[in-house]
Amino acid sequence: MQNQTIRLASRPTGAPTAETFQFTTSEAPTPTPGQVLLKTRYVSVDPYMRGRMSAAKSYVAPFEVGEPIAGGVVAEVVESNLDKLPVGSLVVGNLPWQQYTVSDGKGLQQIPAGPAPISYFLGLLGMPGLTAYFGLLDICQPKAGETVVVSGAAGAVGMVVGQLAKIKGARVIGTAGSDEKVAYLKELGFDEAINYKTANIAEALAAAAPNGVDCYFDNVGGEITDAVYDLLNKHARIALCGQIASYNATEAPVGPRPEGKLLKTSAKLQGFIVSDYLPQWPEGVKQLTEWYSQGKLRFEETITEGFDQIPNAFLGLFKGENTGKALVKVA
Repeated sequence: MQNQTIRLASRPTGAPTAETFQFTTSEAPTPTPGQVLLKTRYVSVDPYMRGRMSAAKSYVAPFEVGEPIAGGVVAEVVESNLDKLPVGSLVVGNLPWQQYTVSDGKGLQQIPAGPAPISYFLGLLGMPGLTAYFGLLDICQPKAGETVVVSGAAGAVGMVVGQLAKIKGARVIGTAGSDEKVAYLKELGFDEAINYKTANIAEALAAAAPNGVDCYFDNVGGEITDAVYDLLNKHARIALCGQIASYNATEAPVGPRPEGKLLKTSAKLQGFIVSDYLPQWPEGVKQLTEWYSQGKLRFEETITEGFDQIPNAFLGLFKGENTGKALVKVA
């Protein structure tokens, strides 16, 4: 069997391009005793991977030039020398961007049959859903009647955040980059949704939140965040999850300094990484699964087909081409 791999060809300056990636082909590996051979079924593409293409120090080690890029993958066990993972088992884990991979099973989570589509373990029941769950419920702690703003609300994390806030009885405002995404957020139950590309974002947010903002889940940064900070209520809580507006910037962005606004409102700003909550992941998956089974949570996926389309799907993240979770169906 031939095995294609996608490697980091070079570290991008500014936005990545097709030249950032290198395809190589080799023979598929053979599992040794204590290993399994995995066939990739779905590959997750995520904005945080842009940071790993840089050599800068961060919360996770950078990708190495010439080495395979890795991320969330759903895979099928096609050969097994491990009793706990028989042939046919479906697993999710952090795996290389390649068609076949050998593993000793460490770090793999077996996907249970039945509760949701297997791709959801890269989305609603995976890293994005858990990011929403812990960031909103632990850091923001929304109360019934409060106003919650979510930036990047039509993304894999943001759409879950908004629905969780509605479950908690909050009034929810989301920002997104197209009229189609705004309409979808309304379908999900968002009270207000704003197209930041066509609206004056400061005026639109002020009109949507006449009583101010109690919780802000920040996936984007930039001008949207500047506008939200002008609306913070006393003791507002801010979960800092992502800053996609600046991921491809070649210079540090300059904007309003937020410290005075945080001081005057006694607001809490907390950055977090979902791995901070790793011991609590089973609790989060259980609760998200329960709410999904009860029909309280919906989830959207943008699925591209074909292993060779993984780079294009990744690049599309920074053009706003996806609604919900961006995935590539490989097999």
